[in-house]
Amino acid sequence: MTVSPEGLSLAAEFPGATREHWQRLVEGVLRKSGASDAEGAQAEDALATQLQDGIRVHPLYTAADAGSAGPGYPGLAPYVRGGRAEGSVGSGWDVRQRHADPDPARANAAVLADLEHGVGSLWLVLGAGGAPVAALPQLLDGVYLDLAGVVLDAGAETGAAAEQLFRVHRERGVPAHAVLGNLGADPLGLRARTGAAGLDQAEASALALRCAADHPGLRALTVDALPYHDAGASPAQELGCSLATGVGYLRALTDAGLGVEQAAGQLEFRYAATADQFLTIAKLRAARRIWGRAVRACGAPSASGAGAQRQHAVTSAVMATERDPWVNILRGTLACMAAGVGGADAVTVQPFDSALGLPDAFARRVARNTQSILVEESHLARVIDPAGGSWYVEQLTDELARAAWAWFQEIERAGGQAAALDSGLVGARIAATWAEREADLATRREPITGVSEFPNLAEKPVLREAAPAAERTGGLPVVRRSQAFEALRSRSDAELAATGRRPRLFLATIGPAAVHTGRSSFAANLFQAGGIETVAGDGAEAFAASGATVAAVCSSDKLYAEQGEALVAELRAAGARRVLVAGRPEALPGADGAVFTGCDAVAVLGSTLDLIGAVR
Repeated sequence: MTVSPEGLSLAAEFPGATREHWQRLVEGVLRKSGASDAEGAQAEDALATQLQDGIRVHPLYTAADAGSAGPGYPGLAPYVRGGRAEGSVGSGWDVRQRHADPDPARANAAVLADLEHGVGSLWLVLGAGGAPVAALPQLLDGVYLDLAGVVLDAGAETGAAAEQLFRVHRERGVPAHAVLGNLGADPLGLRARTGAAGLDQAEASALALRCAADHPGLRALTVDALPYHDAGASPAQELGCSLATGVGYLRALTDAGLGVEQAAGQLEFRYAATADQFLTIAKLRAARRIWGRAVRACGAPSASGAGAQRQHAVTSAVMATERDPWVNILRGTLACMAAGVGGADAVTVQPFDSALGLPDAFARRVARNTQSILVEESHLARVIDPAGGSWYVEQLTDELARAAWAWFQEIERAGGQAAALDSGLVGARIAATWAEREADLATRREPITGVSEFPNLAEKPVLREAAPAAERTGGLPVVRRSQAFEALRSRSDAELAATGRRPRLFLATIGPAAVHTGRSSFAANLFQAGGIETVAGDGAEAFAASGATVAAVCSSDKLYAEQGEALVAELRAAGARRVLVAGRPEALPGADGAVFTGCDAVAVLGSTLDLIGAVR
């Protein structure tokens, strides 16, 4: 028997579902769990998650949430679905590897190894934070410059680095039309990083005029949003700062004599990609939308393609950890996937050991192979805008674009990006955002696997040669999610080196394992996140034998009521300087403090290390 596709309906035997029906089901679950008595839309809202930038993620999205404007088509305004009609289908996105080794010979060997194994372009850090500018010819020895694009990152020495690159091209006979890459001029980005105007805008504009006239495949300026992301900016703040910077460069380049379309063609935008894959996808799509709108407002015709933003996505340094750095491989994979799905033209996966110093050959290999697997084996680049049509992604893109545009307008009202940096507006706003996020990190509402959750005190440290100091005499700070917990772990390491033993805490359990295991496991996980070794046992005698001076009582509320106060007294008599309870403070009023889900873990761990006497 055959059935025509038109006559086959997989859901024909099921009744139609409505949003109201789904909300009633949610009401029942919330009431049964005791979480809420909300009804209807309020029940649905009870399951929503608050993100930065005033965005709330809801549990259910339908066609009604997609909006009426629509994302358009790939390669056409508003460019939400991609800056090129063909996307990355032809050959995948550009796999770009970063190199900042100050040793030219060693850097050249790494460059050649990367190019031989799948890397398509090079991101070279020169001057402060990298190899000497004069060593650029040595860095590029053996590189086919008509095949591999070169992106410079030379800060205040951009002009000198650009001249070196032009000289290498001339000496090797590379035709001007075959030159690929970006000279990396970014005066406002340098100001954001250092607090000083180390690169003149007139010099950057002159490079752009030169590229526009003689080098059609070479761009002159990078709009680098990483200084804002690395300082703790939210996604919309990162986008708004990049848009304000790009508009500032458009003004400067058109004043220098370029048309709007030519000026836009001289810019490449650099964004951070994080392990929050949906947020990264939406951020890249929103970035193209707001840039396309800005370019049209500057006078470029929609049909010209000038609003098609060129994007370089880099896996976030903020999310990278020094402790348990192997987890960074997973974070980098998620971020890379999101960057590819989001439509980035070039992607850099930072090696998993990048937070520790100069990456080794194995880490660079893992970084480039991460991209090769996603492009060649997972076929991620064979679909144009695979997230398009997801009502959630479309709505998140729209909300991010609106929040970023509002921040951009505020910067413009303050006089533009340079004025907003100099006045402290950008720094103050990002600092406030990071302070809120720090609170979430400290209370572990935003967990960090391997650091604030599931730490391994027995892990062998991964050691790397220190990276050269970056060019930072002021400007915005550089933060990492794990920095507070890693500082506590460093205190523990210092104590271990000085005394041969880590700071220790006793878990005083009451009752059978089935009763206390939940809370004792929770407490052990929390204290080990601060480098505090835990020893479990029952009674004051076991506490005295443990060598600890601080204890945490772990059991059920019922046993706390029956035996808790007596145990606290016994522990104090045995020498406990502080007795905590695993649970809410009211569960054992006689204790000196409490550890529970949502408590300020950083504060608890810091005060406990102080009491134990751990080395600072």
